[in-house]
Amino acid sequence: MKCIIIDDEPLAVDVIESYLNQIGDMEIVAKCNNPLDAITLINKHKIDLVFLDIEMPNLTGIDLVKTIENIPQFIFTTAYPQYALDGFNLNATDYLVKPIPFHRFLKAIARAKEKHQLTLNSIANISSAGQHIIDPSNNFIFVKSEYENIKIEVNDIKYIQGLKDYIKIYTINSNKAILTLSSFKVILDKLPSQFLRVHRSYIVNMNYIKALQKTKLVIDEIRIPIGETFKKEVLERLGV
Repeated sequence: MKCIIIDDEPLAVDVIESYLNQIGDMEIVAKCNNPLDAITLINKHKIDLVFLDIEMPNLTGIDLVKTIENIPQFIFTTAYPQYALDGFNLNATDYLVKPIPFHRFLKAIARAKEKHQLTLNSIANISSAGQHIIDPSNNFIFVKSEYENIKIEVNDIKYIQGLKDYIKIYTINSNKAILTLSSFKVILDKLPSQFLRVHRSYIVNMNYIKALQKTKLVIDEIRIPIGETFKKEVLERLGV
């Protein structure tokens, strides 16, 4: 796995680097003391895992995660345990409190590798077995959920929510979402033009939008946030 270490304390960077060197199969692409420099590196390189401090000058680790649209897996490494809930709400792979014991670091790496392998398996299934197959003439997709492939009519999809390694598909036929292991980008690439990405975690079917509020779209009784980076395109596509 390709990693980046982001921490304004050189000693903390050295500790994580030494731990990774002991493990042996983790490639350190870069080490950053400035979180602003890290944003460019993450967007430029294909990174699998980010080790990220929270309290840093210019930009906190939490704000950095919120800034990057397609953040890779990340593990918070911090001296402040009070941020743990915020970290896991952002889908952190793990949350390590300094000083980090080596055995605890190993546990976090094992978790990251397991999630990474799930992602690789998902991509392989999509390529070889058609985990997400769309037939333009029939306008349907198949998605793998639990132990079966479920057929979904594209026009029945109201909106889709991205949850790191999984997506939840909401349709007109059920209030219960269909959960499937997939990258958000993969499913978006399979959908026709009536679908619009409105937030880093949401895609909507424009046919089901009932109202547009200042920062939200209304589908049924659900209010879906509009991300600031998507606002201009949303307004243009909706002709507002």
